[in-house]
Amino acid sequence: MKSAGIQLRPVNSLLTDRDGQPARYWIPAYQRGYRWTPLQVGQLLDDIWEFIQQSDGGTREAFYCLQPLVVKPQDDGRIEVVDGQQRLTTLYILMTYLKPLADVLEKPRFHITFETRGEANEPFLDNIDPDRAEENVDFFHISQAYKAVEKWFEGREGSQKLKLLQHLLNDDESGRNVKVIWFELAPQDDPVAAFTRLNVGKIPLTNDELIRALFLRKAAEQDESGGISLQIAHEWDQLEKALQRDAFWYFLSNKPIPTHNRIGLLFELVVSGGINDLLKQDAFGEFHVFSERLASSTVDAEWLTVKQTFMALEEWYEDRELFHLVGFLIFQGLAINELLEKTLSLSKTQFAHYLRKQIFQIAIGDELGDQNSEELTSSIRGCCDELSYGSDSRKIRALLLLFNLATLLDNPKSNIRFQFDNFKQDEWDIEHVRSIEDRRPLRQHERREWLDRSLGYLKTRVDATSLYERIASFLSLSNTDVEDDNQFDPLYEDVLEYFHESEDTEEHGLGNLVLLDSSTNRSYKNAVFAVKRKRILELDQAGIFVPLCTRNVFLKCYSPAVDNVLFWSASDSEAYIESITSTLSRFFLATTEGIV
Repeated sequence: MKSAGIQLRPVNSLLTDRDGQPARYWIPAYQRGYRWTPLQVGQLLDDIWEFIQQSDGGTREAFYCLQPLVVKPQDDGRIEVVDGQQRLTTLYILMTYLKPLADVLEKPRFHITFETRGEANEPFLDNIDPDRAEENVDFFHISQAYKAVEKWFEGREGSQKLKLLQHLLNDDESGRNVKVIWFELAPQDDPVAAFTRLNVGKIPLTNDELIRALFLRKAAEQDESGGISLQIAHEWDQLEKALQRDAFWYFLSNKPIPTHNRIGLLFELVVSGGINDLLKQDAFGEFHVFSERLASSTVDAEWLTVKQTFMALEEWYEDRELFHLVGFLIFQGLAINELLEKTLSLSKTQFAHYLRKQIFQIAIGDELGDQNSEELTSSIRGCCDELSYGSDSRKIRALLLLFNLATLLDNPKSNIRFQFDNFKQDEWDIEHVRSIEDRRPLRQHERREWLDRSLGYLKTRVDATSLYERIASFLSLSNTDVEDDNQFDPLYEDVLEYFHESEDTEEHGLGNLVLLDSSTNRSYKNAVFAVKRKRILELDQAGIFVPLCTRNVFLKCYSPAVDNVLFWSASDSEAYIESITSTLSRFFLATTEGIV
């Protein structure tokens, strides 16, 4: 068995050592004994059989791959199993059950020795006797697994047993067979430390760790001087360091930050076009693809592809315009690979035009052609007027986000960037700027919270002394003293009247909607405009991220005349929609020349 560092190996290669003798695997005492359940055994057999059926049915997959087997060869010829002993032992139990057929195929069996029980387990594995299951806990679980194998084969013909064994032990490395990811620790590696990391710490081997080992092994094979290996190791660390920036990660991804390394995102992008449906379901699908590629390509060529992918992403991130355009589309779910493909055939200017066309389709719901300024404005205003809270939430969210991005890009002298990292780490609701009637608080605790927030604001208003005292009196009552709605409703109406929110204005239209973080939104719920405004300004003053256009709304930046900061009027709402329309019109007008 030749030392290989990391590679895909057929199960058949696990049977013998480098001298052609039955391989001797050793399970050290720091590991627990065999503990797979009958369910896990059945799932493994189901997966292998499904692979066989797909192969026979014309869906030809190259192989079915088990999880990694981490090992460290010993000086005496034994192979210490650091991780994967549960799968290895299950394979042994399966071969014990199929021993008569294995003998016909002249397939030897490897040996497994458990340090905790010396030689006791090995003869039991060779001749599993359920009557001895109670002798110790290992015998019990081994017996249960053996029964699960027997049950799985019940009712199946002998030819099916033979078919499964033939696929499992197919020694043609290019044929349809079952493989393992063989991960061999270096002589200086501490197996106990590796086991602790992989098991006790619950940190499994990841695709990127396996791919790194694969690249370094192939580099060592192709360059004995070690120059390529050192270069890849250095550049690998540089790429990982760049992706460790949260702003960069959340620009590219809508997923939470992974607990392991982040470079795996690059590998997902590089192999996405060559990964089939079966490998998509495999936790190590990307590793399998790179393993196949490196078998027929050079390390330099494959590593260059990874670096070129990163450089394209970094160029988008560094360019302020592309940062906002690409960032919007990624947030809306557009695949990065679709964008990467476009960069191959378009100039930078053409690519920016293409992005704006995609954005117009998503946000406005129409095709962007050669419309003039008046036509664009009409189309965008029509879209804004049609949107309604609830039924168009997805489109409203996209339009409000786009308004923030277009506002930042509107002034070429500005260097401010949208904080996709803060935006994606929180949940954002579509919130009403002013309170709405159908959210009138109904429960006693909700009514008290609503009045209490209003009270805090009214305390400083000289012209609201009487209203303040009435609210304070209501809040001093216990819940049992509040007899009916007639005690709350007049107060509610008078508060709305004071803040001019009893006026007949459009409640659910775009002119009364903003993006607000869920914690603020759900705690302040249907508070009046003045109370929400106070809260938004507190967040902004504390340096907590608030989308620019949300902040501008509560500062009434879009209103032509700020006659009163206590309420949001119909004229404020109209001015807000006009600003959205004009800003987006300028944003898309840049695309109507040089359309691709």
